[in-house]
Amino acid sequence: MKANKLIKVIALVGIGVLSIGLMAGCGAKKNEAEPGVASASPSEEKNYIVMGTNAEFEPFEYREGSEVVGFDVEIAKAVAAKMGKELKIEDMEFNSLIVALNNKQIDFIAAGMSVNPEREAQVDFSDKYFKSKQAIIVKADNNEIQTADDLVGKKVGVQLGTTGDLFVSMTEGIEVISFDKGPLAVMDLKAGKVDAVVIDAEPAKKLVEGQSDVKVIEAPFVEEEYAIAVRKGDTELLTAINETIKEMKENGEYDKALATYFTE
Repeated sequence: MKANKLIKVIALVGIGVLSIGLMAGCGAKKNEAEPGVASASPSEEKNYIVMGTNAEFEPFEYREGSEVVGFDVEIAKAVAAKMGKELKIEDMEFNSLIVALNNKQIDFIAAGMSVNPEREAQVDFSDKYFKSKQAIIVKADNNEIQTADDLVGKKVGVQLGTTGDLFVSMTEGIEVISFDKGPLAVMDLKAGKVDAVVIDAEPAKKLVEGQSDVKVIEAPFVEEEYAIAVRKGDTELLTAINETIKEMKENGEYDKALATYFTE
């Protein structure tokens, strides 16, 4: 694909994602660590808040045994503490999060979710707290794919509903293979069922960490910024989240969490 065509596709990523935001399904699964939480309707009187996430996105959210941990979880814990509430976590498919939020199954989304106009039409976003890019994972012996242009004519695995899914789906000549979870896409890459995987840069690093048969291409593309989502009009929670992010950056807790969960 010629460079000018790629530029047009990247430009469309920021404005052409209505279908991705709207197609979020209803297949949310209950968090094994917090059974039954999804059936509760959040209210002002309850003594807990519910974070919705997809715990397949290390280092932002992932499982250590039955517990969900990660960079986003540290922010969520600080928000809960600021509000004097207990934090509960619902782990579900990424593509179900906005529906679950607006159905009041969860109170907010912290899931490495990038901000785009279509999502902004459905939810209110906090201040942005992290900048990321898309990255390409290939087999270690693959020297054919060097940039996003080289994905044309290939089978590419993506996580459903993500920016990587959008970019690949909108690029002519790529066969898109969608997965509910990023690690599943990498498993198919290892098995030779896809030629590459496109996913956010930091999770990409974690997905190949300690593995000799796959690698991340050093050619990141499509910059994006993450924020936390709340239901439209939930100003009390949104204010608490924004204040928490600001305080964490000022008191050093943000940098401490970065040092804990991220590797250079």
